[in-house]
Amino acid sequence: MNYGWDTLALQRTDLLMALCEIMKSFTPEDSDILEQIINHRRDVRGNRFLDRDIPGKALDKILRAAVRAPSVGFSQPWEFVLVRDPERKAIISQSFAKTRQAESQLIEGSKQGLYSELKLEGIHEAPLNIAVFYRPDETSVLGQSTMPETGPYSVVCAVQNMWLMARALNIGLGWVSIVDPMKVKAALNAPAENQLVAYLCLGYVDYFYESPELERKRWEKRKPLSDLIFDEGY
Repeated sequence: MNYGWDTLALQRTDLLMALCEIMKSFTPEDSDILEQIINHRRDVRGNRFLDRDIPGKALDKILRAAVRAPSVGFSQPWEFVLVRDPERKAIISQSFAKTRQAESQLIEGSKQGLYSELKLEGIHEAPLNIAVFYRPDETSVLGQSTMPETGPYSVVCAVQNMWLMARALNIGLGWVSIVDPMKVKAALNAPAENQLVAYLCLGYVDYFYESPELERKRWEKRKPLSDLIFDEGY
């Protein structure tokens, strides 16, 4: 008899929890806060980072936000390597310098001078670097058969979650794409099948710019929303 009552109590608890999840809703004020976080997210460079460690609780929030991202077939194909060691940072920084030199040759016209002035990373200045990898599943993944790129796309969703949570915690995050992925993999002993998706620099900053740095420096103009939306097709 007790077994039956215990079972009934568990079922009732499960039902209440399910109802709470179904009924979860947010206020207009909540959406306004999220909009502010999105609007004030910035790609932070090394000249903004402070020499201040990220508390474990804050880092845990950022990583938990990452793994709550959507993923194709609920595959959760992401892995994160936390990098604090100066020697590992130095190897990756060398890769950045070499890759930037090569990229500079591709910049034409008036932008070449501006490119040389831009601070494009914060590998040494940021107290924490995080390498974000895509780890392919060994079996077939639901929804990925005709679009295999949705695996790495899922990892990008995790990066965006990290970016927004970091900004909500007033922690800066910068994405360093000017690196050789193979050099980074070697420096971090990454498995051969893993694909580097993002190399991130995180830390507290002296301030956040009101608008994106490349927009302020007129590298590019913000595209009007009306130019990007099409009804029913192009």
